[in-house]
Amino acid sequence: MGLALQPAGRGHAQTPAQADSALIEHGAYVAVLGDCMACHTVPGSTSYSGGLPLATPVGTIYSTNITPDRQTGIGAYSYEDFEQAVRHGIRKDGKTLYPAMPYPDFRHIDDADMHALYAFFMSGVKPVHHQDNAPAISWPLSMRWPLAWWRWMFVPGTNVPSAAVEHDALADRGAYLVEGAGHCGTCHTPRGFALEQKAFSPQDGSAYLAGSRIDHYTVSNLRGGDIVGLGSWNEDDIVRFLQSGRNQHSAVFGGMADVVYQSTQHMSEADLRAIAHFLKTLPPPADNRKFSYDPAVKQALFRGDVTERGALDYLNNCAACHRSSGMGYEDTFPALAGNPVVNDPDPASLLHIVLTGATIPGTHVAPTHYTMPSFGDRLSDQEVADILTFIRSGWGNHASSIDAEQVGKFRKLIAPTNEKKTL
Repeated sequence: MGLALQPAGRGHAQTPAQADSALIEHGAYVAVLGDCMACHTVPGSTSYSGGLPLATPVGTIYSTNITPDRQTGIGAYSYEDFEQAVRHGIRKDGKTLYPAMPYPDFRHIDDADMHALYAFFMSGVKPVHHQDNAPAISWPLSMRWPLAWWRWMFVPGTNVPSAAVEHDALADRGAYLVEGAGHCGTCHTPRGFALEQKAFSPQDGSAYLAGSRIDHYTVSNLRGGDIVGLGSWNEDDIVRFLQSGRNQHSAVFGGMADVVYQSTQHMSEADLRAIAHFLKTLPPPADNRKFSYDPAVKQALFRGDVTERGALDYLNNCAACHRSSGMGYEDTFPALAGNPVVNDPDPASLLHIVLTGATIPGTHVAPTHYTMPSFGDRLSDQEVADILTFIRSGWGNHASSIDAEQVGKFRKLIAPTNEKKTL
C-alpha cells in the first residue's frame, strides 16, 4: 500500500493541488489503519465532520471536524500544523488536544504515512462546514494549559518503533501498525493515576497490551497468557478475528465491534498477518497456566442433572446457542469454555453483554451478523449472578464467583447514553 513512497522533506510538503492519486489512496489506507472514522464521524452524518460526544472521566468532549473546510475544519492547516496535531497533540493555535486523541501512539507514524494522511484529508475528503462543539467540562478542569504539562510528563518524543524481534521484518511491520496508527495500546494498555498510558511498547514492560477497562467493558489482554490473553490463539485465529469479528475462541463486542467493522476488516491480508505475528511475540505471564477442558458439567447437563446452582437457568437461557458442552458453534456463537473474556478476573464484559446484549457485525468475509439479545429485563440480579458464576466455574474455567449485589451495582452503571466512552 505505497510503503515505498518517498515524500518531500518536512519543509516541502506537497500542497493539496500537488497530491497525486496514489498518495491520496495511500493516505486513505492510513486513515483506515488509524480508524479515524470511528471518532470523527457521527453515525448518519458526513464522514469526518466531527461532533461525536466522547465521555471522559472529567466530562464530555466532542470530536472535531477534520474535513478540509477552511473555516470550521482543518483546511487552513499546513503539513507542519497537521503533523503537530497528529503526532504531538498540539492544535494550530498552540493549545494541547485532549488525549482522547491518541497522539501518544500516533507519534510512531512515520513520515511517509504522515504525508500521505495529510494528502488524503486535504484532497480526498469532502469539505464540510460544521462548527465544532464546545467541551462540556466544568471549570477548573476545562482549562487547557495543564494538558501541556500532562503531555510533557507522560508522552515521550516522536519515534518509530524499534525492532520487535531481531531479523524479523514481519514482526517489525506488526509492531509499527500496533504501536502506531492502529493505536492498540490506547485501549488495551492499563492507565495510571493521571490517566496516562502505562506502556507504549513491549520494551516498556509487561503492562503493554495487558488489558484495561473502558465504557464498563473489560478490554482484552493481548499478551501471551493462555487463560486471559491470546496464548491459545494462533496467528490464523487473530487474522480471522480481525477480519470477521469472530473465531473459534471468541466474538467481538463493545467498542471493538466498531474497530472491526470500520477498520480491521478493510486492512490488507499482509498487514493483518503482521499484526498477528507481532502479537504472538508477546510473552505469557510468569504464572501462566494452560486451559484444560473438564467434561463434568457437560455430562451432568446431558443426563439432566441441574442441581448445581445456575445450571437450570443456563439451560433455559444460554444452552441453545452456547450448548451444554460450553463449546458454542464456531464462527457463530462463541465458546464459553476457555474463553479469555469468561475467565477474566474482571467480569465487567460478561455482565455488560448479558444485561444489554451484543451484536457481531457482518463483514466482507463473514457477511452475516449475529445478535445476542439483552437478558437485563428477563433475569433478576440473582439469576444473572447464578448463571455467570456457573459459566465461570464450568468446563475447566476457574474465575471468581459473582453475587447479586455486584449485578445490581453494575446495572446502575450502564444507563443508556449516546456518548462514546474513552480513556
